[in-house]
Amino acid sequence: MTDLTDLADLLDVLALTPTGEGRFTAASLDEGHGVVFGGQLLAQSLVAAAATMPEKQVTSLHTVFARGAAVGVPLDIEVEVLHQGRAFASASVTIAQGDRLCTRSTVLGHVPDPDLIRHQPAAPAVGPPDAFAVRPVSSWWDLRIVDDVDIADPALVGPAELGVWSRFPDAPADATISQALLAYASDGFLIGTAMRPHAGVGQAQAHVSISTTVLSHTLTFHEPVDASEWLLLWHTSPYAGRGRAYGQADVFTEDGRLVASYVQQAMIRDFPEGRRPATGERSTH
Repeated sequence: MTDLTDLADLLDVLALTPTGEGRFTAASLDEGHGVVFGGQLLAQSLVAAAATMPEKQVTSLHTVFARGAAVGVPLDIEVEVLHQGRAFASASVTIAQGDRLCTRSTVLGHVPDPDLIRHQPAAPAVGPPDAFAVRPVSSWWDLRIVDDVDIADPALVGPAELGVWSRFPDAPADATISQALLAYASDGFLIGTAMRPHAGVGQAQAHVSISTTVLSHTLTFHEPVDASEWLLLWHTSPYAGRGRAYGQADVFTEDGRLVASYVQQAMIRDFPEGRRPATGERSTH
């Protein structure tokens, strides 16, 4: 277990230890959630796949979160290469703790081809990062919320959309690590985006009076990313209901290039009878 005090701590848990062919072990960060942050598991799955398919670039990562991973328990990571061709490769990545399966991912790698066609949407017309307040997340992750929206506040109501400017200023010049850092950042905002239109519901209630968790997450890379530069993560949630929420996001560079997209299905519901945490406590779901 590693306390998250600077970027080096996150990079340490992304430095997986090989234990055999397609097998790794890794530590986890204690971020105060009681369970390992899902963004860390996404990032580690991506790094493991990239290490096993070194001639390909990761183009997509689809992850199902089966169970929460416990803080302080080593993570066992197994990669099974499903296909390895000239242009594409695919692999299954499983993260477990002993007999407890935590996540399973399908990762697609590719060798980029020249454009035959190309298009993208225009980036949203929002202010630059410096127009918004620095979020008190950490010194190593520079985060700004467009229009300074506070998604934690249940009293604030707005559209089911959220813009987030993100950069890791000291990120190393490594393509896989930049992808992993974007994967880490991508996990934290879509539940709050889905809550925005609903009075009396905010992210501060998650794990306290509302039961939430990420069920699946798919991240697609369109272009190389540089996590040390400003990226606009533009989130929308077109649907919420039946105890679930669906969200999607596009990732743009500061000059408007679309470099990645992701979608997420999450659980947002009341706690089952008798499962609500006691006052002052937090659930892991």
